[in-house]
Amino acid sequence: MTFTQNFTAVQDNLALSALVALIPILYFFWALAVKRMKGYLAGLTTLLIALVLAVVAFKMPAQMAVMSATQGAVYGILPIGWIIITSVFLYKLTVKTGQFDIIRNSVVSLTEDRRLQALLVAFSFGAFLEGAAGFGAPVAISAALLVGLGFNPLYAAGLCLIANTAPVAFGAIGTPIIAVEGPTGVSAIEISKMVGRQLPFLSLFIPFYLVVIMAGFKKALEIMPAILITGISFAVTQFLSSNFLGPELPDILSALVSLFALAIFLKFWKPKTIFRFSDEQEMAAALTAKAPKYQQVKYTGGQIFKAWSPFLVLTSFITIWGIPTIKLALSGHYEGSNVILKAVNSLGHALTLLPEVPLLNNKVINSAGAPVPAIYKLEILGAAGTSVLLAAAVSKFIIKISWKEWVATFGETLNELKYPIITIGSVVGFAYVTNASGMSTTLGMALAKTDVLFSFFSPILGWLGVFITGSDTSSNLLFGNMQKITAQSLGMDPILAIAANSSGGVTGKMISPQSIAVACAAVGLAGKEADLFRFTFKHSIVLVVLIGILTFLQNSSLLNWMVP
Repeated sequence: MTFTQNFTAVQDNLALSALVALIPILYFFWALAVKRMKGYLAGLTTLLIALVLAVVAFKMPAQMAVMSATQGAVYGILPIGWIIITSVFLYKLTVKTGQFDIIRNSVVSLTEDRRLQALLVAFSFGAFLEGAAGFGAPVAISAALLVGLGFNPLYAAGLCLIANTAPVAFGAIGTPIIAVEGPTGVSAIEISKMVGRQLPFLSLFIPFYLVVIMAGFKKALEIMPAILITGISFAVTQFLSSNFLGPELPDILSALVSLFALAIFLKFWKPKTIFRFSDEQEMAAALTAKAPKYQQVKYTGGQIFKAWSPFLVLTSFITIWGIPTIKLALSGHYEGSNVILKAVNSLGHALTLLPEVPLLNNKVINSAGAPVPAIYKLEILGAAGTSVLLAAAVSKFIIKISWKEWVATFGETLNELKYPIITIGSVVGFAYVTNASGMSTTLGMALAKTDVLFSFFSPILGWLGVFITGSDTSSNLLFGNMQKITAQSLGMDPILAIAANSSGGVTGKMISPQSIAVACAAVGLAGKEADLFRFTFKHSIVLVVLIGILTFLQNSSLLNWMVP
């Protein structure tokens, strides 16, 4: 039995079919934003609604719909859930051994100002992790760091999700842009150039926007020199690297340049007033009067280096795991002659399982008339989470913790994250159901009917794709070719449309169900996903509208000179 996707399944009408396909998304918005339902309940019920609509409205055989949900759930656990578990585990190790107290002190010694700490950790350090790993690592690690520094968990998670907007399109060594070259046939270099002429405007704006969200407009103006140093250094490096080096390195280079530029700048410049959150003001006064211990202690350079070592080791492992050649070996696909990589390739091959999804593999026929492969992709060694676990194993010897306590901490982490993992598995399962049934494509085709306004709605299509799939890469694969074909039919440059899909997609990352679940899991807010969704939703809308306006102008005679 096969199933041919029908994008006008509801009374042979695209508009009605799109409205039906929109129901699970609207329900999820309602469940979180209005009903304030716990994340795992919202995820499971959204998945159930999507399954019913896939079967009843889009005529997908029930067994295929269910199996597509299992395929998504497995992907939600590995690699996504795995990197959350290991990232939180590494963070907890530093807390248990007291090393995080030293990390906190080292950041506070650089600046006690919460605005500047957010720029350093959420924006610059988070962007580096996005460029090296992606898949939840930036938000999980940087949000946990901010909570350790004393940020409110909800604020920490929300700020890191918003800060993560700027680097997403070039995340995981340029994966979103490299991936879309295949289905569209458009050079990744050309797409990289166009994205690099859109996102730097957002990268310039985000640091200021972050501080305004935190402290208000006037407080943002107080640290405008630091905001400009952060935003300009990141945006300029992002533009230059994306246009002259390609899609692989913009995030890593931009993050490092902005991180070091701001750190050096803070050695010579300090804000006139130190900003703390309102609930910290009274506490800060009391602590100052009592001369708190952590302010009295002066740690040596060696102590500070040791405390940061787990995250330096983590950064090294994540960077190594992201190198394309090594990534191939870790997943068992290396074909070169290097002896070491061949050995890694053998191990990677043994630890990579690619079983077919029963009743689904090659049973779904897409719009091109081709069968769609469906496999459970279990790359155990190649998963980014495995690199974090190895970093935690190496760190065990640096921070001097016993194996017994190391294992016990891992067990505690698993227990704490059980509900977030259910949330992640269910929302990724929902994404796979909507893709396999054709509901996602139906929504895309409906947006493509906006004719002359398509250049404005083109980024919104990418935004929708990332909301559904949780991944800019997946959104590009889902809608990239549709963007190209629609643009060509409307006289719009296809490179601009494909780039807009990726640039618009980054603004949907902060409200993607799996991103929300990841962020809540990292900061200990399991069950509070609704609160975080309400925090980020309005900002997501503002930013995607800005990208839509920019794309519209770049398609007009006013800014079309920016298209390569």
